[in-house]
Amino acid sequence: MGSAKKKGGRKEPLFGLPAALADLRLTAADRIPGGDDKPKKSTGKRKTEPSDDEPPRERKAPAKSSAAKSSGAKRRSRSSISAGLGRLVYWGAVLSLWAVIAVIGVVIWVGAHLPPIQSLEIPKRPPTIQIVGIDGSLLAQRGEMAGANVSLKDLPPYLPRAFIAIEDRRFYSHFGIDPVGILRALVTNVLHRGVSQGGSTLTQQLAKNLFLTQERTMARKLQEAELAIWLERKHSKNEILELYLNRVYFGSGAYGVEAAAQKYFGKPAKNVTIAEAAMLAGLVKSPSRLAPNRNPEGAEARAQVVLAAMADAKFITDAQAQASIGHPSYVVKPVGAGTVNYVADWIGEVLDDLVGQIDDSIKVETTIDPKLQALAETAIIDELAAKSVKFNVSQGALVAMTPDGAVRAMVGGRNYSESQYNRAVTAKRQPGSSFKPFVYLTAMEQGLTPDTIRQDAPIEVKGWRPENYTHEYFGPVTLTQALAMSLNTVAIRLGLEVGPKNVVRTAHRLGIASKLDPNASIALGTSEVSVVELVGAYAPFANGGFAATPHVVTRIRTLDGKLLYMRQPDEHNQVIEPRYVGMMNTMMRETLISGTAKKAEIPGWQAAGKTGTSQDYRDAWFIGYTSNLVTGVWLGNDDNSPTKKATGGGLPVEVWTRFMRAAHEGVQVAALPQSNWGPSNLVQISSQISPPTQVAPGASSAPASNGGYRAPPPTRANVRPEPAAGLDGWLMDRLFGGNR
Repeated sequence: MGSAKKKGGRKEPLFGLPAALADLRLTAADRIPGGDDKPKKSTGKRKTEPSDDEPPRERKAPAKSSAAKSSGAKRRSRSSISAGLGRLVYWGAVLSLWAVIAVIGVVIWVGAHLPPIQSLEIPKRPPTIQIVGIDGSLLAQRGEMAGANVSLKDLPPYLPRAFIAIEDRRFYSHFGIDPVGILRALVTNVLHRGVSQGGSTLTQQLAKNLFLTQERTMARKLQEAELAIWLERKHSKNEILELYLNRVYFGSGAYGVEAAAQKYFGKPAKNVTIAEAAMLAGLVKSPSRLAPNRNPEGAEARAQVVLAAMADAKFITDAQAQASIGHPSYVVKPVGAGTVNYVADWIGEVLDDLVGQIDDSIKVETTIDPKLQALAETAIIDELAAKSVKFNVSQGALVAMTPDGAVRAMVGGRNYSESQYNRAVTAKRQPGSSFKPFVYLTAMEQGLTPDTIRQDAPIEVKGWRPENYTHEYFGPVTLTQALAMSLNTVAIRLGLEVGPKNVVRTAHRLGIASKLDPNASIALGTSEVSVVELVGAYAPFANGGFAATPHVVTRIRTLDGKLLYMRQPDEHNQVIEPRYVGMMNTMMRETLISGTAKKAEIPGWQAAGKTGTSQDYRDAWFIGYTSNLVTGVWLGNDDNSPTKKATGGGLPVEVWTRFMRAAHEGVQVAALPQSNWGPSNLVQISSQISPPTQVAPGASSAPASNGGYRAPPPTRANVRPEPAAGLDGWLMDRLFGGNR
C-alpha cells in the first residue's frame, strides 16, 4: 500500500457514464477551424486514444502550423501598413482642408482690414511746394519733393531694366507674387543666417508705397501680397512699372526717377547714362544710406552690383558694364551749404497763414534774387572759412532787402546740411551799438541836430559806470562824431535825456518787434533782436522814412495757374519825417567815411550804417544800406560764447563790403534820401573835439540829468564798449600824436 500510494495514489473505480467517458480524448482534428466552439456533426466514426494497454504514441503538431502563423503575420503586417496609409491619407486630407480654411480665413481677415478692393484707387501724388526766385528759376522744393511724372516710353530702355535686373528679374512672368523669388530669398537667408535678400516683387513694393505703411509685420506683408495681386489684375505690367518708377523713394527727399535724376545729376531722367541708371536703381535698397551726395563710395559700390546684374540678365553687354564700372560718367551734385533752404524753411512757416492747408501742389513766387543769394552765401562761407579760427567765430547770418522790405537774399548759417537753425529769423541776439540809431533818431525828433554838442566823459547811473572802449574821453563832441565813433557815454546820456521809453517806442515804430526793456542800458543795445527785424527797421532810413515790412512771398499759384495769394503793397506809412531821415543819413554816412566802419566803401555809391558789438565780444554786427539795398550781417557762436575780440567793424564789415560791392555792379547809382542835410563836415567836427580826458581808474563823474528817471541799475556785464576806430583813431593820430 505504501508503495502504491507513492507511485500513483489510490484509484477509485468508476461506473456508468463517467466510466464510459473516462478515456475520451479530443484531438486537433476534432476541433472546428477558426476556433469556433460549436461541435461538428458526427460522421459515425470516432477515434479514441490508445488504451492504457497500448503503448502511448508520439504526438506531432500538424505540418501546416508554422506556415500558417507566418502567413497570418504577413497578413497582419500588410493590414497594419494599409491601415496606416489610410489614416495618413485621411488626416492629410483633414489637415489640408483645415489649411485651406485657415488660408481663406487669413485672406478674409486681411481683406477686412483693407479698404474695399473695388474702391481702391491709385492715390494722388502728395502736394509739392515749388519755391522760385524773382527770375522764375527753381530755388527749392518742399513737401514730398516729387518730380514730374515721366512716361515709360520717354525713358531710355536701360533705366527701367536696371530696376528689373536688381529688384525683380522675373517681373514679366509672375502674377504679383513670385514664389520662386520667395524660395530663393528664403534659402539665401537661411544660408547666411540672417535677412540678406528679400523676396518682394516690384508690384509688392509699389503696393506698399501706395497704400501701406513701412512697418515690418506679417499682417502688412499679407496685405502687401493681396494688394499686389489686385494691382496685377487691374493694371498691365508696363503701367505697374511706370507707376513704380514715378513713386519710389530715392533718398534726400526725392520721389520718382525724375526728381532723383534732377537731385543727384542735375538732368532729366530721360538723359541719364547707363552708369547713372544703375546708381538710381541701387538706391532703392537703402535710399538714406546710399544717397550718392552723402555716401558716394557706397552708392558707387551698389551701382557696380546693379551693372553686373544687368549684364547677367543680358540687358546690357559685358562691354557696356565694364565701361560703366571702370569709367562712370555720372557727376553727382555736391552737398553745399544750401543756404537758400533757410529761405524755404521761413516760407514754410508763413505758408499756412497765407493759404491755409495745402491739398494741391503749388508754386511760391518769391522776392529772392538767385544771384544775390549766391553772393551772400559765398561771402559768409568764405570769410568764415578764412578767419573763423582766428576770431573764434563759428556762425554767421546775412539778410539783404530792398528799401521797401523785399528780401533779396537770406543766409541763416554757414551750412544748412549741418544745421537748419535759422540765425537770420529765429535767433535773437544783443545788437550792441547797432541799436544806437534809434536813440539818436529819438533825440533828433526831440529837437537835437547832428551838430548838437554833448559831453563825452565818465558817467555813473546808480552804481553802473559805462565806459568807452579805450577808457579815454573826448569831452564836448557833436552827435555826428559820437555816433561815428560809437561813444558809449554819449549814447547813455542821450538815452537818459530823451527817455528810454521813448527810445523803445521809436524802435517799435520803425519795425522792431521783439520785447525791449526801457532801461538806461537800452542805448547800448542790451535787448535782443533778430537780424531780419533789425535790417527791416533800418529800411526807413533808406526809403525816405516809410515803414517797410520784411517779406519774401509775392504770389502763390497752383501748378495749373490758379491764383491763391498775391501780396498787396504796403501802405505808405510815414514813420520818420524826411528832415530827420536826412539827419540820420548824414550821421550814419560818417560812420562809413571816418568812423568804425570806414572799410565799408562801395565805389560811386552813398552808403550809411552802424556797427555793433555786444558784451564780451559775443556778437558782431554791421547794418549798412544804400538807396538800393539794406543789408545786415551778424557773426558769433550759437552757444553765445565770446569770440576772440571780433568786432562789428571787423569781419561783419568785410562780409558786408564783399557782398554789397558785387550786388551793386551794373546798378544805376542813386543817392540816399535827404542825405545832404546841414553843414556838418569833418573839419567842423574835428574843430569841436577837445583832447581826451584822462580819468583815473575808479574815478566817477556826476550823472547827467535824466529828468527824474530812475532805471534799474544795470551791471557792468551788460555793457559792450565799442572799439575806438575810424574818426577817433584818425583824430588821435593827427591831433594828439597817436597817444592812446
